[in-house]
Parts: sequence; C-alpha cells; structure tokens
Amino acid sequence: VGPPPPPQPRAEGRPVVLPDGSYASQMAVEDGGAAEPGVPRLRGLLLGGDFFLATVVATALAKLALRSRAHLPPVAANMIGANVMLLLTGLLQLGKAGQSAQSIDADSQERISAYLQLLSNPCADVQQLLLVHCRQGFSAMLSEQRAAEAADKPAADAVPEVARQADDLINVRQLRGRAVETATLDLDDDDDIALGVATGAFPSELDFSARLKRVTQLTGLSDPVYAEAYVLVHSYDIMLDVLVINQTTAPMHNLCLELATVGDLKLCERPQSYTLQPGENKHIKANIKVSSTETGIVFGSIVYDAQGTSSSPPVPVVSTSGMAPPPERVCVVLHDIHIDIMDYIAPASCTDLAFRAMWAEFEWENKVAVNTDITDVKEFLKHVISSTNMRGLTPEAALDGDSGFLAANLYAKSIFGEDALVNVSVERRADGKLCGYIRIRSKTQGIALSLGDKITLKQKGPSSN
Repeated sequence: VGPPPPPQPRAEGRPVVLPDGSYASQMAVEDGGAAEPGVPRLRGLLLGGDFFLATVVATALAKLALRSRAHLPPVAANMIGANVMLLLTGLLQLGKAGQSAQSIDADSQERISAYLQLLSNPCADVQQLLLVHCRQGFSAMLSEQRAAEAADKPAADAVPEVARQADDLINVRQLRGRAVETATLDLDDDDDIALGVATGAFPSELDFSARLKRVTQLTGLSDPVYAEAYVLVHSYDIMLDVLVINQTTAPMHNLCLELATVGDLKLCERPQSYTLQPGENKHIKANIKVSSTETGIVFGSIVYDAQGTSSSPPVPVVSTSGMAPPPERVCVVLHDIHIDIMDYIAPASCTDLAFRAMWAEFEWENKVAVNTDITDVKEFLKHVISSTNMRGLTPEAALDGDSGFLAANLYAKSIFGEDALVNVSVERRADGKLCGYIRIRSKTQGIALSLGDKITLKQKGPSSN
C-alpha cells in the first residue's frame, strides 16, 4: 500500500455582476495543500522573491541582536550577532544566486548591507539610532495618523444641527412668475439668506468685505445702464443678484437681462422684461446650475427700448404718416463673470496607499512649472496649500529641518465627488530662486486644467492674490 494521493484542488463558483450589468460565473480554485509540503511559510515567501519581507526580517534580527547586548554576556551577545550576520549574508546570496523567483532589488540589497555594517561595529551611537530613535520616529508617525483620523471622524457626542424643519416652506423662485414678484417675496429672499448664514450654509456672508469680493462690475460708469452682479455659490447652485440702474433721463422699456454660459453651467430660468424709470434701480436674480468642477464663464447683455439717444431726453418726432417712430433697441454688452473653481473644492484626506492608487489610475495630468518670487520651500508649500484650498498629506515631521528641496502631496475633493491630486516638487537653486514642478492629476480634464490655471495665477506670491 503506497502513500495516500495528494489532495486535489477544489473548484468553487459563484455568480458575479459584470460592469455592463450582465451576470457571469466566477470560478475559484482552492488548493488544499502547499506547493512543497514541509516548507515553512516564511521560507516559502523568501524563496518566492519577496525581498521587502527580507528587509523586515533583517531589521528585526539586527535590533534583537543589538538589544541582547544589554541582557547577555559579551561572548553570548557576539555569538548572536555573528549568527544574525550569517543569516543576512544568506539573504543577500539568495537574491544574487538566482534561486528565488526574482533577483533582489537595489534598495533591499542596500538596506541589508547597511545592517551588516552596523552589526560589525555595534557602537553606542548605532544602538541609540536603531533602538531609540527609530522607535520614537515610528511612534510619532502613529500619533500623527491617529490624530488625523480623529480629526476626520465626527465627534460621537456631537448633536446634529437642524438646517431646515420638516414643515418649513420650500421657496422655488422659478415657479413664482412675474405677477407674484413683490416686495414681500424679496424680504423672504433676504430671510432665506439670513437663515443660510445662521445654519452655516453661506459662511462669512455677514462680513461686508467678503461680500464686496464677490461683486463684479458688469458695465462702465458712463454707460446708459449701470449693472453689477453679486455672485453667491452654494453647492450645486450659483445665484446672481444683478443690480441694474437707469442712468439716463428717459425711461427704459422692455429691459431684459440676457445671459449665456460657457462650460458645465445651465441657466434655470428665462429672462423677464422690466421697465425702469429715470434713476430707478432694479435687482434681477438668476439661478445657474453647476454639473462639474470646471471654471465656467457667464456672459451676456442688457437690451431695452429707448426713444432717441440714451444720454438726452427724448424728443417727440412724428413721421409723415402721423405715427411715432418705433423705439430704438439698445444693447449694452456686459463684462464676463468668471466662476472660481475654489468655490467647489474642499480639503480632504486619504491614506498614502489610496493616493498612490489614484495617482496611477488617473489619466489627466497638468504639469505646471514653478515660477515664484518666494525663496523658502516651506513658505511656498504653505502658499500653494492656502491658494488651492487643499490639504497637505505629507506629515509635518517629514518637513522639519532646513533643506533646499521639498516634495509633498496635496489632496482635495470637490462637491461632485471628484478627486484632485497635487504633487509639489521644488528645489532652491544656488541663486536663491525656486525651481521645480507642480503636477496635478484628476479623473476629469476640467478640474486638472482649472486647478492648473489657478496655481499658475497664484504661485507668484501673496501679492498675486
């Protein structure tokens, strides 16, 4: 009777959903036994070519050999150190002899060779470096990761804020029509904005200086009609509050604000006609829907009917047929309104593994050359983070010290769920100026190009703001 036959692989299947929505069967073969019975798991992985694991083994053995000197006699400690050096030499020979599935890489070879040199001369500084400083650095890294995770997680005892009650009135501006647009509803709009400020929907809107930064002048002071727009961005909506003033001495009939958009912007309402008496002003509101993170442009014109010229009072003119001539249609072209991409981007965090996976996956890249008046690499990084409204993923401990070069990763997420990845690599040259590149990657082209234009505009320094 011979030995029992080895266990045969067992196939198991289960239904899966394909990307196109269809179903398919996925087969998985489960091997009941190891390829080589009797081979330890660690040895099998090392023979399989996992030399990153070999460097971890070398690090653990080197630290154990150095730590044994504080607990064992010198002769026994030296014997342990010699055995560890023999094992490390065997790992190097395994990577070079070709017995494993792949040869050892240069990084792993250099790391194991460094431990061989440290064990051959185990002085007090070496023990302090490996046993104390390395542990402190690892503890600091873990503390930073836990602090970042705690900052991202909401507090367990936090009471959620109620932005709207269940019985609150839903105010839809597009469904009002012309007849119901009264002063009472204008007051309701102001109350709606005030409620948004109180609940945090429109932060910093009570600050008068912040409101002035969002005002865009659309026409000149010498134009017959003066117009300026207050732009308020909230999530997926952009509200334009356009102030129109009749600067002539004649009434303007059938005044209409005609707008158009460039980019992923969509007007939600049709223009309406108004009549402005001399010196009268009117607030015209328009809603725009945003569908992606892309720098959009809003342009348009104001058209109205006027008798004669707009700078002098109308003169009654009667034609030969006895009827007044038709009014003149006047068109005033408005200045473009550029929608800032920073209104859609918020700082976010992710793990280094997720950042590297997204960096390898995203196909759109925008490479911006560094051209700035800032001479300090850390100050330049802080300026880029503040200008792009992103979060630095590189820990502060990795940026400590005085160095002439810097490399850091930044990450942000848009309100549409789009990821924005930025890598900043700068170096200070001998003449004191900074050089390098800022690389931006994203899944969509719009956010990569828009963020690159923003960085190019803002990277000069604080004076460019």
